[in-house]
Amino acid sequence: MSSDKGLVGHVPYLRRFARAVTGSQVTGDACVVAALEDVLADKSSDVPARIALYRSVLAKVNALDAIPISATASQSADLEAVQRNLAVLTPVGRQAFLLVAMEGFSLEETAQVLEMSTDEVESLLEDANQDIASQIATDVVIIEDEPLIAMDLQVLVQGLGHRVVRVARTERQAIEAVRQTRPGLVLADIQLADGSSGLDAVNEILPLHSVPVIFITAFPERLLTGTKPEPTFLVRKPYTQEAVKAVISQALFFDIRSKPA
Repeated sequence: MSSDKGLVGHVPYLRRFARAVTGSQVTGDACVVAALEDVLADKSSDVPARIALYRSVLAKVNALDAIPISATASQSADLEAVQRNLAVLTPVGRQAFLLVAMEGFSLEETAQVLEMSTDEVESLLEDANQDIASQIATDVVIIEDEPLIAMDLQVLVQGLGHRVVRVARTERQAIEAVRQTRPGLVLADIQLADGSSGLDAVNEILPLHSVPVIFITAFPERLLTGTKPEPTFLVRKPYTQEAVKAVISQALFFDIRSKPA
């Protein structure tokens, strides 16, 4: 097990996670303190420190009575929205979703924390994505010049319960589509049919309409330049449907609005 000093670095993230899972900072902090005490006392464990901490926090949470997730008057509007979205998930689905979407655990690490198989975690996440989509169904504009990819994305998005209101193949079509439909989500490629740029389109769109944007591209190096701002949501082609579904749920769940790059 890591040293006491090594564990301290995880505490802010544990507190954030415990608050999201329980809906209460007081209850969440109590679970974190108890979890830290247990992990520090167990000197023989060979489980990685981060896995052990989150597993212990969830053991404390699961030992409590059923925890209703609700917003309080003192919470920000953004946090209230997150708590409302969490309320539609089962407790274990909520835990799996937050471990992946908020804490950045891989599927395998999430399975370790929850002490489940990866297949069980995949099933939980699929259900969570569907539940979240039904809670926050929205209009979507797809910016993609390849017809087969555009069709695949359209079927995927509609399968989650969202509405594809426009598919744009060029920069100008994309800008006009967003201007007319005011969607709740944009999926964007970078290289478009007429040689124009999906990135340029998004940079022109965002000052007019604040919206979450997910870039789905074979050219991530054009976005991940090391300078700010970089896109919050980026999926590399060739993509898997599971990856796109997960990112769509994250973007809408946390309502993270993109900024021009």
